[in-house]
Amino acid sequence: MDETLLERYERARMFFEAKDFIMASTLLAELVEDAPDEASVRLLLARAYFHSAQLTRAERELRITLRRDPVDDYAHLLLGRTLERQSRHGDAARHLRIAEAMSGVSSAGMLSANGHLILS
Repeated sequence: MDETLLERYERARMFFEAKDFIMASTLLAELVEDAPDEASVRLLLARAYFHSAQLTRAERELRITLRRDPVDDYAHLLLGRTLERQSRHGDAARHLRIAEAMSGVSSAGMLSANGHLILS
């Protein structure tokens, strides 16, 4: 029995929520191949890559997302944080400023009490 795209997405999301980011990214990468225009799938894939320290891949997916939707403040925030984790602070600053300007929330305000980025 073949799974629908929605069922596959829900299964990938289940792995993501269980913090199995490697498995989630594997499933989501396959979904992106089958449905490359689904922004929510691509963004969740970027998040899975970010959380599993596959930063080059996260950057690639976020840049594709921003080419398609340059006003996605969350994608700018996540790209900024991804670039920071790669010690590319100058590149990161631009995206963090854009995210702050668009969301009205400082990037520091997007941190939890323990200093972790709030990535809903």
